[in-house]
Amino acid sequence: MRRQKGFTLIELLVVVAILGIISSIAIAMLGNALDKGKQKRTMMDLHSIAEATEAYGVDHAAYPSGIGSWGTIKPIISPFFIRQPPDADGWAHTWGASTDAGGRSYTLVSLGKDGMLGAWSLGMTSSFNCDIVFSDGQFVQWPQGTQQ
Repeated sequence: MRRQKGFTLIELLVVVAILGIISSIAIAMLGNALDKGKQKRTMMDLHSIAEATEAYGVDHAAYPSGIGSWGTIKPIISPFFIRQPPDADGWAHTWGASTDAGGRSYTLVSLGKDGMLGAWSLGMTSSFNCDIVFSDGQFVQWPQGTQQ
């Protein structure tokens, strides 16, 4: 009597199940890594825009005054202080930007992954949905550690 070589149906199903579990874990980790990259890009872009705003402030002895949106601050700082500022954060949401009436302070905001303005807790955040806030030369709300 001859023995047939090969895998049984049960063995093949076990291998397919294991591959499915491993791929689902890898996909979840890939999504997290992509969001982390978008967060880092957003922070770098916010910092670049803030440097341009600071340069404007040095040249004019005040920040642009009475500005309430990105659409109004962008033409003031571009192209003299920043050649081509990004119009959106890593998740393709438009920046939030405002300055006070006297030109003494400014705030730049990324709305995070969800694109909705949230309540600011100030300090470190732990969610991709939290806003990233840069105001008057420093981050006042920023991502730190593991994000969800």
